[in-house]
Parts: sequence; C-alpha cells; structure tokens
Amino acid sequence: MKVSVLTPTYNRANTLGKLYESLKRNLKFGIEIEWLIMDDGSSDNTREVVQKFIEEDSLPIIYERQENNGKMSALNQLVPKATGDYIIECDSDDYFTENAFNYILQHCSLEDNIYAYAFLKYDQNLCNIGKLFTEDGQTTTMFDLYFKQGEDGEKALVFNSKIRKMFTYELEHEEKFITEARMHHKMDKQYKIKGINLPLMICEYRTDGYTKNIKEVFKKDPYGYYEYFKEILNMPLKGVKFSKMMYIYKHFILFSYLTKKKNAIKDAPRIIDKIWIVAMWLPGIIKIKLMF
Repeated sequence: MKVSVLTPTYNRANTLGKLYESLKRNLKFGIEIEWLIMDDGSSDNTREVVQKFIEEDSLPIIYERQENNGKMSALNQLVPKATGDYIIECDSDDYFTENAFNYILQHCSLEDNIYAYAFLKYDQNLCNIGKLFTEDGQTTTMFDLYFKQGEDGEKALVFNSKIRKMFTYELEHEEKFITEARMHHKMDKQYKIKGINLPLMICEYRTDGYTKNIKEVFKKDPYGYYEYFKEILNMPLKGVKFSKMMYIYKHFILFSYLTKKKNAIKDAPRIIDKIWIVAMWLPGIIKIKLMF
C-alpha cells in the first residue's frame, strides 16, 4: 500500500516540521509514504526547511513552487503527480496522529464505489471536531453527512487515488479559494464514502488561517461560493434538515449580494425555494450589510 500526502503551503515553515515528524513516526507501520509539497509563493524560509527534510532521506519528498495562486490551485497541480494508491490532502498546519497510518492499513481497501474513507479530525486539545459516525463503516455521501445527518465539523479524507484524479477543484473568476465540498458533492453523484470513528489528523487553527478569516475569504472569493450554493439548490433536497435549508438560503442570499448577481432568484428551480428566498431576502441583506 502506498499513500500520497499532498500539502499546499504558504509561509508555514514553522509548522511543517510537526507534520514531517508525524509522517516519520508513521513509517513503522510499513506503508509506503510519499509527501508532495506545493509552496504557494512563500516569502519565508519554506524552501530551506523542506530541503533539510529531503536531505534526511527518511521518505520520498517532492517540493514544487508556484506563484501565489491559492490552496485549491496548488492541490490541482499536485494531484496528477501523486503515485500512491490513496491520496490525503493535509494542510501545512495539520499533522497525523500516532497511529494514523495503522488505521489506514486496517480500514482502507480499494473499492470501486468508495471514493474516500472519512476519519475523524481532532483539535489540538484532542477533542473531536464534529460528530461520530453512527457506526464504523457507515456508507454515506459527504452531502448527506452534512445536510441530512447534521454533521457540522471536519473529517479527514483518504481518497481512492484513481477516483480522486478524475475530479478537480473548480475555481471561478480567477479566484483562489472554494470550499472542498463543491468537489465532494460532484463525487457523491457517482460514489460513496465510508466513515471510520478513529482520529487520523490533528488540526491547529491559526489566526491567519482560512477558518479564522472566513469573512475575508467570502468577500475575496464569492463567485465560486455562489455557484456552490446554486448547485445545492439544484440537487434533490428531500431529507435535508430544516436548519440546513435555512443555512442554504441564507448563504445563497449572501453570495448573490457579494457577486451583485441580478435576478438570482431564477437560479432556484423549485417554487418552495423561491418563496423562502424572497421571504428572507430583505432581512438577509440588512444583516449582511451590518456584517460586512
């Protein structure tokens, strides 16, 4: 078994060492690991730090650099270069748990209808970021998990490499970021995920990360998000929780406003969706203006 770990990084020379050490500790499980790094135009000493890792020769490391074009572009460049049976996308300020690759060895197999195994993600206090799956080996989709089953946290995905390479992160208007969920929902149409209640990664939220600065991300990159929520409104929504429907409508209104989309209501195909959006439009715009 071979696993390709893909890491886009920007000015994270001070955090890459923790990820590197976690990869080295997991070599004892006998899985072949390759680490592909895309430096997204860092201005710190990322290149020198990675070069020291390469010189240690503990595992194969491929380092490449692009002009600052964002995380999604970096991953789009790395995915075709991966040679593993599985692909894991790991941010430069995340790292793997002590037994992560043993969990992969025990629970992952190449199944034609499974595009990813979804493991748990812990925060730095070792608390689960989200909910447990109802059972180990639960087969579902990412859309159903978040919009019908009420998940609101994060999961660490181990992709079937062959399937993952069939998809890319779609960016709009030369934007640099889009939620990973947009690609996941397209994968959901043909394949499933399996949920495993074991922690694969530890995530450290940083003050300059995407999560902490989500409002700025929304303002900079609204077009991809608009397309994402438009696509959701065009999906079968039977069984979606009421709270999630409100979430969809609110964000559709938000990104209609941020993109200055005219006649956005036409992009909602169902009458019931149009009624809710119209009813929520004015209070939604007032709230948006107060927030932004």
